[in-house]
Amino acid sequence: MATPRRLSGTSFIGTLVACALALGGMTGCSQAVMREHSVSLDSEAARATWLGRQAAQRLAEHGEGARDGFSLLANGQEAFAVRAGLIHQTERELDIQTYLLGDGQTTRLILARLLSAAEKGVRVRLLIDDMGAIGQGDRLAALATHPNVEVRVYNAMPLGRSHLWTRVLAAFGDPVRQHRRMHNKLWIADNSVAIVGGRNLGDEYFDADDTRNFTDLDLVAIGPVVNELSHGFDLYWNHGLAQPIARYHPAEDDAWRLLKASLEAWLEANADAEYFVRLRRQPRIAPPWERLHWGEGTALWDAPGKPGWSHTPEWQETLLGDLRAATDPSERLVVISAYFVPTEWGVERLTALADRGVDIDIITNSLASTDAAVVHGAYAPWRERLLAHGIDLFELRPEQEDDAGQALRVPGRSASALHIKALGFDDDKLFVGSFNADPRSVLWNSEVGVLAESASLVAEFEELVRIGQSPAISYQVRQSEAGLEWHYRHNGEYRVLTEEPGSTWRQLNAWFSHVARLERWL
Repeated sequence: MATPRRLSGTSFIGTLVACALALGGMTGCSQAVMREHSVSLDSEAARATWLGRQAAQRLAEHGEGARDGFSLLANGQEAFAVRAGLIHQTERELDIQTYLLGDGQTTRLILARLLSAAEKGVRVRLLIDDMGAIGQGDRLAALATHPNVEVRVYNAMPLGRSHLWTRVLAAFGDPVRQHRRMHNKLWIADNSVAIVGGRNLGDEYFDADDTRNFTDLDLVAIGPVVNELSHGFDLYWNHGLAQPIARYHPAEDDAWRLLKASLEAWLEANADAEYFVRLRRQPRIAPPWERLHWGEGTALWDAPGKPGWSHTPEWQETLLGDLRAATDPSERLVVISAYFVPTEWGVERLTALADRGVDIDIITNSLASTDAAVVHGAYAPWRERLLAHGIDLFELRPEQEDDAGQALRVPGRSASALHIKALGFDDDKLFVGSFNADPRSVLWNSEVGVLAESASLVAEFEELVRIGQSPAISYQVRQSEAGLEWHYRHNGEYRVLTEEPGSTWRQLNAWFSHVARLERWL
């Protein structure tokens, strides 16, 4: 009789994981699906489109020296309306890159419009991080069966694709790779109009969620910088980490028809939903390319292969390195970052700038507003040192006063969390993109953004900064002899907290991330 083989600890755990995935129906393998190289619409073809003509006309009207035009989108509902409008206005090609795809009313409307655009002959390329596509595989595969639609997932795994818990189990085999994500957010319509910023596809990014919405910011651009962004998109689209969704989720050849019918039926049944009513009643606003700031933009992005690297890069190899090389503030620095983890190196850099006389303002989430308390735990210990060097700290409140500025205020009864990623340098340069001021964006994720040189654009940004610093929206963190204080306004009355606002559970999570020394991974 053969002696039974005893499983090692590693083999035993691997077997348990495989069994769990099998029981959950999450095992799978990639299918043989054609993957073709493709590139963006060339400049001549782009200029022949309606959007191309609009952009060219605006550039010509401004005259010499108008290399690029820029517009900021701070209001979530307006940001959604602009995207929905761009889908309708696109004639040849729409490229979308996103980290996350939710399943809400805004996403359903966007998917329905994408199919309608494809029916009119528009080529749609949708690139989404594989982690952000969890649970959406069958819908995305159906979308991709339309002849004019391609969907690719980035840094994909064939296992654990339907639920978050099965994906976590599947990631045990290669946790470092799964920690690295494509965090880019980018829209490009007919290679003529581009949107970069912090917004993914989901209700909470467009003021459409009933419980929690993000305060966010986009930069709309026209001009040669759009060609640069299109080139960057092509590099990601054609990289080996970008794989067709059909390799992991097979679908019938005409599955898009059933998807289109179901989306249209849902939209018809929910036509009177509060958010859609607000959209219809929204006063017409001039499209972004009719209210522009002029200047020069530089598109910045991480190497497309970064999520697949086996090594930890030096910061000089990353988007941060390119950004540092192009900026050197001498008077003012504004950091707005949803997740702010400065690290020892960053604190040394910031305090050195402050000691040189640079005025520095930092706006991030409070413990009470953040959706990642563990990240807050890696930021909080640095506050006293930053304050001691004269750096001003503001932390967004989850609730906002009725008299808060409308540009950054989240409407309705929902809670608010900061999701903006923007950096202002002196009075003439602004970076807007997907990049947070944290090790995750520097070392692990890939990111994209635009550095715009435009004094009038920075002036508008500074107005948003002043709104964000209002005690009706944010706590100002100050140092007293007794410790930290949080200053804010409630019902017209100025108040001071001497204990950090945030639930016990949030404080426990923040404490754990600090004692566990998770800073490098956040």
